[in-house]
Amino acid sequence: MYQGGGPNFFWLFLVFLVVVPSSRAEEVKTHYSGLTLNAQLQLSEGKSLRDGIVILVHGTLTHNGMETINNLAEVINERGLNTLAINLSLGINDRHGMYESSFTSRHKHDDALEEIAVWIEWLKSKNVGEIILLGHSRGGTQVARYVTLKRDSRVSKAVLLAPTMGLNRERFRQTHGTPLGEVLTKAETLVKGGNGDQILKGAGILYCKNADVAASSFVSYYRSDNRLNTSSILGASKVPVLVIGGGNDAIALGLAEAVKPIADGKHISFKVIDDADHFFLDLFAEDVVDFIDQFVAGRT
Repeated sequence: MYQGGGPNFFWLFLVFLVVVPSSRAEEVKTHYSGLTLNAQLQLSEGKSLRDGIVILVHGTLTHNGMETINNLAEVINERGLNTLAINLSLGINDRHGMYESSFTSRHKHDDALEEIAVWIEWLKSKNVGEIILLGHSRGGTQVARYVTLKRDSRVSKAVLLAPTMGLNRERFRQTHGTPLGEVLTKAETLVKGGNGDQILKGAGILYCKNADVAASSFVSYYRSDNRLNTSSILGASKVPVLVIGGGNDAIALGLAEAVKPIADGKHISFKVIDDADHFFLDLFAEDVVDFIDQFVAGRT
């Protein structure tokens, strides 16, 4: 029996197992509207961009380092797919980490669509293959908007993970202490009058209490139409869409009731992970990617 190397070889082997990653990760950057955008690119072992990629879009005011996004990227990489987890700028140059509530909000809901498009063009310049879009929470709603309004031959499918379902007036009142209608009426009046850049002092927006916000920014997130309601726009998607919900989700309320009636299992598919909450942490990421694997293979 070979005894060469002894204990030192054994420990070196263990270190090798721990240190060597299953994928190659790096931060990449591009530019849009005077801002630097950044993203985390992970290539699965033995793969190149020509093998295709999943673009991950985070939720409201968060970032690509959130546990939900990290876990999904790792599992997707383990399954042999490349990932690009983008940071939406939210109007901040080279933004990392959570959005600071102390900032004056000038970003708009649909800015995400333009930034997704910029990253797709960046990937195309690198000779990328098939592109799948995956959005979590508000990122899911923004991905849904993208695939209904824009068309790119490289984008083949979209996955919406617990997408938000539109306005929640009571949640706004609870968070900001003011009826949504009062602030929205004032903001819409300013926008219609060509004064969308005017700042509403202390109005608050999304999770940012007492934040200063431009009228146009406020209207983009709270306007009373179907643009913020995922189920209302899914039928116009230009690619097949998989919607995944959590059985214990207390944030994307009404998702199952809204999506089930329009899910035909072909153009729109709907799946539920019974015990998962809004964030699909730990082993629930495996369940999510199981459904994605089936979707990509055409078995939903």
